[in-house]
Amino acid sequence: MTHPASGWPDRRILDLFRIALPIIQAPMANSSTPEMALAVCQAGGLGSIPCASMTADQARAAVALVRAGSRGPVNLNFFCHTTPPADPARMMGWRARLAPYYVEEGLDPAPPPPTGGRAPFDEAFCALVEETRPEVVSFHFGLPETALLNRVRATGAKVISSATTVAEAVWLEERGVDAVVATGFEAGGHRGAFLGLYMSTQPGTFALVPQVADAVKVPVIAAGGIADGRGIAAAFALGASAVQIGTAYLFCPEAMVSPVQRSLLDQATDETTQVTNLFTGRPARGVTNRLMREIGPLSADAPAFPTAGGALAPLRAKAEADGRGDFTNQWAGQAARLAPRLPAGELTRTLAAQAQAQLQRLKGL
Repeated sequence: MTHPASGWPDRRILDLFRIALPIIQAPMANSSTPEMALAVCQAGGLGSIPCASMTADQARAAVALVRAGSRGPVNLNFFCHTTPPADPARMMGWRARLAPYYVEEGLDPAPPPPTGGRAPFDEAFCALVEETRPEVVSFHFGLPETALLNRVRATGAKVISSATTVAEAVWLEERGVDAVVATGFEAGGHRGAFLGLYMSTQPGTFALVPQVADAVKVPVIAAGGIADGRGIAAAFALGASAVQIGTAYLFCPEAMVSPVQRSLLDQATDETTQVTNLFTGRPARGVTNRLMREIGPLSADAPAFPTAGGALAPLRAKAEADGRGDFTNQWAGQAARLAPRLPAGELTRTLAAQAQAQLQRLKGL
């Protein structure tokens, strides 16, 4: 299959990752799948595997599936948070805050809730990278400790990470990343912020991308509120070399989305998502539901990331069994309803074609 290689005003990411299309499928934990990553790779984009929600063996199997079906590069994504110390008092306070919902759902609030979480990048994941040798390794919430990062670089992988401010982008460049994912406030999922969690000052994509492009020499990947060709063309106009797209891929048949989550996604519009910390303890944008309306969306009661979700698991399971999304976190960005409803490979090619047509039109003005 041939891919349109011309028509992109900035080829730095295409050449850096050796991909045909400047589209990166966002690594969405518990939503994107190896089958989705494979389809994106086959289409000429960069497929991503969200390892933070997997064991090393699961991630290894996911890489094997993609490798078996594509010669294209693949991205392994990891979280770089620090596991918080046990805080029984705060956990008890969170359970007390949720107790009325337990009673309403007919559940016993007394037993300790299951621990919720995401695994941070560690020795085992580093060994996985050394074994599987992905072409790209991406990080969320900064970068891992220097010794581990040096081992990742030694594999030959290109290293990228998310920045939600210019200061974070500069911090990442100073530590040697090959590209920066400039993530605007519109983006769905966990905010990649790591120098501060002040949500009221987080810039949007249109403000962030050009300022990051001015501040760093490495290529910039735009993310947040991009769900069609117009958004991709706009990102290039702002100085980006590629885009990372998440929410649009949630509507693909390859996405791991339950019927309740699908219902929430179908409700997503420009004004029906909020940044909340209720579900994990860290700010993330998702579709507004009952819990967010009644408690939050941001609450000081929520325990530190990633421990808040455990206490919600029984509530979520009970409500979802009844077809309700009252306690379900469905991450989504502000441009959800712009997304075409297509399989992942076709979506990748369609978005690229739309963007090139838009760029050609703008060039002719």
